[in-house]
Amino acid sequence: MTAASLKRIVEEALAEVGASVNFRLVPKGKARTTTWLGIEHGFGIRHYPSGRNVYIVQTRMGGRLRTVTIGPASVLTRHQAQMVARRVIAYAQVGRDPATDRKRIRSAPRFDDFLKEYWTRWSPRWKVSTLDSHTRYRRLYLDDAFRGVFIDEVNEEHVTKWFAELNNRTGPGAANRTLEILKHMLNKAEAWGYRLENTNPCRSIRPNRKRQCERFLTVEELGRIGIELAKLRESDDLTARCEGAAITLLLLTGCRKGEILNLHWGDVKGNRLNLRDSKTGPRTVWLGSAAREVIGGIPRHRKLPWLFWNYRYRRHMRDVAWAWKGIRERAGLGQVRIHDLRHTFASHAAMNKETLPMIGRLLGHANHQSTARYAHLDDGHLLDAAQQIGDAVERMCGGNQSLWN
Repeated sequence: MTAASLKRIVEEALAEVGASVNFRLVPKGKARTTTWLGIEHGFGIRHYPSGRNVYIVQTRMGGRLRTVTIGPASVLTRHQAQMVARRVIAYAQVGRDPATDRKRIRSAPRFDDFLKEYWTRWSPRWKVSTLDSHTRYRRLYLDDAFRGVFIDEVNEEHVTKWFAELNNRTGPGAANRTLEILKHMLNKAEAWGYRLENTNPCRSIRPNRKRQCERFLTVEELGRIGIELAKLRESDDLTARCEGAAITLLLLTGCRKGEILNLHWGDVKGNRLNLRDSKTGPRTVWLGSAAREVIGGIPRHRKLPWLFWNYRYRRHMRDVAWAWKGIRERAGLGQVRIHDLRHTFASHAAMNKETLPMIGRLLGHANHQSTARYAHLDDGHLLDAAQQIGDAVERMCGGNQSLWN
């Protein structure tokens, strides 16, 4: 590997970590000492008599031990120098020539052109709902990003600045989801030969902290909702009755709103629902007797396949947001979201001693970590549990006598 090749390695690695310094090979014969840092094998700081300190990396290339100067310690942070050292060592281990790599990606497109290519090649794999949401994020936050920058030039500095501006334009959740789209795009740019491998700058960007939603309805609050749902059930307005039935079924099954509102009559199979599509793909939802009774009371329209439809306009009922807003206002529930009905289903299952794996299956979760956030217990159940455990320990320690008195 030539000195010119080594220079390209270091220059490209420095660009990826957002730094730029002069490159040179360490000359021989200088009086100097070296402190090996031990973070990476062969990575250290070389001290010169003049007081100058530089980061270096030593590794074997083509059968020879080579020493490469990364840059001054006064300019680079240790983390930046370490990232460059890792790149040099990786190239040396696989025997790749960075000049060849640059030639391979020299025809890399600009970011906006690659965005179009990525959408054409990858979006057919997404579900309809995913395509709709991703297209919205693209139009709002990606189409105008990184203007004039080639896809192989997008680095950590670019993405950090873009993500900071994005957080000023939208909420933390939307910013995180857009960052995930960009991260996947740059991974594909590597896989399709437009970027060097393992150079995705999104890996070093810390996403916004996710809001942990712990709101679930208490027994008393459920009683108030029950009163409002009973009023809808007895209403003369058939659309209102249908909206009430949909909200009731959300509460009884723990399903997501879209999973219930998009139900066809062909999806109902006795005591189960065969969901054709959900967030985690097709799945089965098991129905209790109360849920089956709700479905049994829904009138069918012979020309419409959906369970829930608008009786005024004879079309699919796509949302129950207004109906839910009215219910929660009359029940005095504040800003409880309709998705909190799913959280309520899971939390009360946990309080009735259902296991997390069972709750996960009922909710259609792909992993138990998703289920754990739903398994919150209220203070009353925690107090009962503490009392039962304390009584058991007292019996074991003191028999029929009080442990302390």
